[in-house]
Amino acid sequence: MIKDRVNNKQNQLNKIAIALPIIIFGCIFLFFAIMFSVTQGAASISLSTVIDAFTSFETDNPKHLLIMDMRLPRVFVAAIVGSALAVSGAIMQGLTRNPLADSGLMGLSSGAALAIAICFAFIDNISYTQMVLMSFIGAGIGASSVYIISSAIAGGNSSMKLILAGATVTALFSALSQGISIIANVTQNVTFWTMGSVAGSQWKHVSIGVPIITIAIILAIIISGKITIMSIGEEIAIGLGLNTKAVKFFGTVIVVLLAGTSVALAGMITFVGMLIPHFARFLVGKDYRLIIPVSAVLGSILLVLADIGSKTINPPAEIPIGAIISLLGVPVFLYLARKKKGGI
Repeated sequence: MIKDRVNNKQNQLNKIAIALPIIIFGCIFLFFAIMFSVTQGAASISLSTVIDAFTSFETDNPKHLLIMDMRLPRVFVAAIVGSALAVSGAIMQGLTRNPLADSGLMGLSSGAALAIAICFAFIDNISYTQMVLMSFIGAGIGASSVYIISSAIAGGNSSMKLILAGATVTALFSALSQGISIIANVTQNVTFWTMGSVAGSQWKHVSIGVPIITIAIILAIIISGKITIMSIGEEIAIGLGLNTKAVKFFGTVIVVLLAGTSVALAGMITFVGMLIPHFARFLVGKDYRLIIPVSAVLGSILLVLADIGSKTINPPAEIPIGAIISLLGVPVFLYLARKKKGGI
């Protein structure tokens, strides 16, 4: 028994020794990726010009204005949205023991997008803060719908049932969003949200999104130890004295905050929440105290790199960032759906 405890402790220390360099060097890589992203776009800008914009900003310099008013907010939004989606996916996978869980696949993103479509169609002069609030409500309705439908199907609360319920809700809410957009003649606005993009991001988006996502990720880290216990099995968690209902409730609230804010900032971007936690779990093991911070860093990197691709693959036209992520996510989803039969 003592030997097993010593081995477990040593394994935990080894995982921490792996996680810390990943987080540190990941943040360094993210910084350089952000700097490179700022130089890319329809008009290429040299790195020296970017540095000049930081050190000696000139209000009459069009390149400095382009950097500070358009490209920096865009890349910051990409970074925080990537982090939010990855962490929300990690929490969902831990709580449901569903290896395919993702905010875009479980109805949250489509619910938030439907709420955004309703805002565009029926609410005049809506503020961005109000739109974010509506996005939270839509994400909550989407998640609730998935769990209600999956619970109504006989045969237990299996991973595949959640996926099928999520696909049903996503298809329904997406159809409703498109129908509303056509009737209200706001198709162009709604299409932006359904395709997923960080183009057009502004500092007001950053100022609202960063505090919400930062607080939600901190809360996720606080309950990460309990999520680890939940990921082993709900019966075991109850046996260890864990209040599983409270953990599920707070975890769901955090996921809704992360997913709702992400959709309000960048539209529907799927698969980030599925891909990144799996990669993080491969690197640092099954402890969510390590998975969540590692996922936050890797998610930011993925979406910043995807945004660079969206600007550079076919310039001056841009490919929606959601389409680029889907090219990576669909094959992995099919592989995991074939390989996994239950828990993670």
